[in-house]
Amino acid sequence: MHVMAGLLLLLFVLIPIVELFVMMQVGGWLGAGPTIGLLVLFSVAGVWLVKFEGLGVWSRFRGQLERGSMPTHEIVDGFLILVAGALLVVPGFVTDFVGLLLLVPPARVLVRNLIVRRYRSRLTVASVGYGGPGVSFRSTRVYDVENVGDVTPAEWREGDTPRGELEQ
Repeated sequence: MHVMAGLLLLLFVLIPIVELFVMMQVGGWLGAGPTIGLLVLFSVAGVWLVKFEGLGVWSRFRGQLERGSMPTHEIVDGFLILVAGALLVVPGFVTDFVGLLLLVPPARVLVRNLIVRRYRSRLTVASVGYGGPGVSFRSTRVYDVENVGDVTPAEWREGDTPRGELEQ
């Protein structure tokens, strides 16, 4: 509970204070007009990069699914690009910098690896498949992130629960 309170304090109090301080410093150095222009430029460039990187991740995601592999890295990358987009919407140099940093693939790979390492034991992938006319199955299994490439979403295993059409 203390971690959540600390996170909320950081998000709603400290980050805006830091952003205001940095904006005042940059505004004092460049002036109000150029500072606002720079913030707008970062946001517009960020939106373009979010779209560009997002389309690339989407393409890789679809390619992994077509090959029958679990697109774990692409899912995490998509989440990080979503976070980057949200950070770029918030006006400020610090959040824009972090958002733009998450859009650079090498930096995103570092953050992705940290996230995967941190949450590896909690990674659950729900697979949904079709078992034939009128019967489908749904199962949830925990996979090792490093070895999911050979698992297909429609794989039937002992313990999966068949479901009829009426239950869908």
